[in-house]
Amino acid sequence: MNPGNAETTPNEQPVFCAELTPYRSLGMKGFKVFMMIAGLMSLVHVVVFWIIGAWPVVFFFGLDFLLLFGAFWLNYRAARTREVVSVSRLDVSVRKFTPAGRMTEHRFNPFWAHFHIARHEEIGIVSMSLSDRRKATDIGSFLNRDDRESFATAFSGALATVKRR
Repeated sequence: MNPGNAETTPNEQPVFCAELTPYRSLGMKGFKVFMMIAGLMSLVHVVVFWIIGAWPVVFFFGLDFLLLFGAFWLNYRAARTREVVSVSRLDVSVRKFTPAGRMTEHRFNPFWAHFHIARHEEIGIVSMSLSDRRKATDIGSFLNRDDRESFATAFSGALATVKRR
């Protein structure tokens, strides 16, 4: 048993734990409806151009549809990125998951950890990072403005609570 690992210490519960995921405004049902409408519109245009004898244009409509589908596929794949941030009395853990499912974990001593927030006057928080004497990692780079603000408030409060104990 590793006493420095908060997950294996039975008496050490996290003070703060958050799973950060990117926001996507179009759900899967909306995506299917959108692709069906785009496909039907492309099909109508394909038929019209085929009938008037401009059959080479048909391939461009197919290419446009494939490019549109590919762009959405890449967008939804990127949405599988996530970060799990937890704070306990013994450590601060940032686990980053790629869209492919690979995980990278960064651990910090909560008493040496510094939470850095970069702000812009008009935009608000533009970046957040966590560092100690040896290493640093960014946090929540994919979050929108409101989510960055709420996460920064909650995370800095949890870090301050742990440091006071």
